[in-house]
Order: sequence, then C-alpha cells, then structure tokens
Amino acid sequence: MLDALLTEAKRILYKCQVKKCRDCKKEVSRKPLVQPGFMYGNGVSSGALIRIFHLLAEKWKPAIEKLEKEYRDAPVRHADETGWRTDGHNGYAWLFCTVSLSLFKFGKSRSAETPSTIMGTEPLSGTLVVDRYAGYNKMPCAIQYCYAHLLRDLQDIEKKFPQNKEVKAFVGTLAPLFAQAMDLNRNIDSDADYYREAKQIQDQMLSHCRAPAKHLGIQTYQNLILDNEARLFHWVTDRRVPPDNNKAERELRPTVIARKMSFGSQSPKRR
Repeated sequence: MLDALLTEAKRILYKCQVKKCRDCKKEVSRKPLVQPGFMYGNGVSSGALIRIFHLLAEKWKPAIEKLEKEYRDAPVRHADETGWRTDGHNGYAWLFCTVSLSLFKFGKSRSAETPSTIMGTEPLSGTLVVDRYAGYNKMPCAIQYCYAHLLRDLQDIEKKFPQNKEVKAFVGTLAPLFAQAMDLNRNIDSDADYYREAKQIQDQMLSHCRAPAKHLGIQTYQNLILDNEARLFHWVTDRRVPPDNNKAERELRPTVIARKMSFGSQSPKRR
C-alpha cells in the first residue's frame, strides 16, 4: 500500500488583458492576480514555502488586531496553554478561542503578561473559561473555572485514601454533581428547566462543601470550592457559559500533537 497517492499536475492558465497605448503604441498587460513572488511550479523547496508563509504573515497582520478585538468582545471566551520549545529553549503556546475563532500566541514565559496582551487592562463584559492556573486570575473579566479539572482533583482524594469511608462518601456524593453540571446543557432544551436544575446543582454542591468534615483532605477541597465560589457558578445564571474548558482543550490538541512530532520550532519566525 502506498503512503501517498500520486496526483497529476494541474495546468492553470491565467488570461491577462493586453492594451495598446494610442499615442506611444506601447502594449501594457495586467499580471495574474497572485501575490508577488508566488508563481511557483512543481518541486517547491522548503525555503520557498517558508518565504511564502512569512509574506502571508505580514499580509495578515492587520487582521490579527481585529480578531483580538472580536475575542475581547465575545460573551464567552476560552484560554489554555501548553509547552512549546523554540530553538531548544522552553516556552509556551497560548490559545485564546471562542465558538467562532482561535488565536495562538507563542512566548517564552507562562506569566500573566501573555494573556494580558490579548485581554488588555480595561474591564470587559462576558466570561473567561479557564483552568485554575493563577496567570488568568488577573484578567479584567468574570472567570469560570473548569469543572473537569475540579472533578479530577476530587477523584484524586479518593485514590489517595481508598479505604476512608468519609472520603468515599464525600466523593461519591459530589462527583456526580460535577458530571451533571457538565452534561446539563446537552440534556435540557428548555431554558427555564435548565436554570432551575442548574440552581439545584449549585445549592447541593455548596451544601456538601459547607458540611462539617473531619478528614483533612475533604476540608482542603471544601475550602477550595468555597474560596473560589465567585469563579465556579457563572454557568448557573448564563447558559452560554460552559462549566468546563473542553472547547480550548480540543482546539489546543493539534498543537500538542505538532509539538510531539516536531519537538518545537527552529526559530521564532518558524513557529
């Protein structure tokens, strides 16, 4: 079986208008509507392709600013990051996305400076859905923490103390509530039913986290929920806000695969 299918070369004919000056009789023709320097035939070298990409990047620079504004104006935003090496040095690939766009930004640091360049410093409406990485906490908008991460942290408590009955009961009660919250939007059509169910789930979560507990692991997790209550329940009052960051994780997955296959970039211009 062949790894790649052979294809026939496709011939493209550009029809260019030719005009003649009435005075000097000089002929003038219009060039094909392609970018300067982009008229390549078969067997384009890797260097030529890189040059094309660099030229296109310059052409698209003005569009990036418009996309960043569209991202800031969106009612629901997502963000995530993953490691990305450049010329052998550690760095990060950042993703900022909505339901209709995805922006990638590469940098050396994982500090809040990178998301701040996208989000700005002026207060924004809408909600940013992220994991609990502290770099996002300074962003000038409401923040929704990802329930998938919180659920894994909850399940880790039971893995550490599998024989403890109090831990088993706490996890067994709270974990299904996280799962219900993440599935609620898909399972309910009516807005009225959604908001009623969402409020009930929120009340049950907070009730379990406020209940007295003897085990230190449970107490630590309860404090995590109660201390971050303002960043956990935006999905309850706005159905557009998901309680998980699956959108960003799916969008970032191809970048993670590319990193594993390429081991990063040769230079900042070849990302």
